[in-house]
Order: sequence, then structure tokens, then C-alpha cells
Amino acid sequence: MEKLGCAGRSIDRHFDVLSGVPSMNVDVNAIFQIAGIGIIIAMIHTVLKQMGKEDMAHWVTVIGFVVVLFMVVRLLDTLFQEIKTIFLFQ
Repeated sequence: MEKLGCAGRSIDRHFDVLSGVPSMNVDVNAIFQIAGIGIIIAMIHTVLKQMGKEDMAHWVTVIGFVVVLFMVVRLLDTLFQEIKTIFLFQ
């Protein structure tokens, strides 16, 4: 495993043992976090809607969407940094 510094961050690069070609490390935890946030937000939205607080339910959904959006933007930034590192040979 090789550590590369890129914009103040360390990036793990894993190499395939047989071919020696770097392979991207898929972060499955982020997918489970996003799915978990979605499930929790859906449950809270349903409970608030059944209590008659539809305005609050919509705000909870919007806040959950914004949190997930920031997570996805962070993941995309990491992906683009990795692509930049690979193709610009830095």
C-alpha cells in the first residue's frame, strides 16, 4: 500500500498483487451511512406526518437531503483528486 499526499490529505492506493496495477478502494461504509440516514429520515418524516406536523416533516427531509448532499460532494472531491493524481502523474 502506498500513501500519497494530495492537497493536505493522505490517499491510500492499493495495488493488485498479480498485476501490480493500482485499484481504487471502494468505501462501502459511506454507502451504508447514506442508506442509514435515508431510512432514519424516512421514519422521522412518517412519524411527524402522522402526528400532523407536515411542515416539520418536510424540514427534516430537506435537512437530511442537505447532509447527504454534503457527504456526496466530499466523496466526489476525493474521487476527482484521485483521478487528477492518476492522470496527471503527481
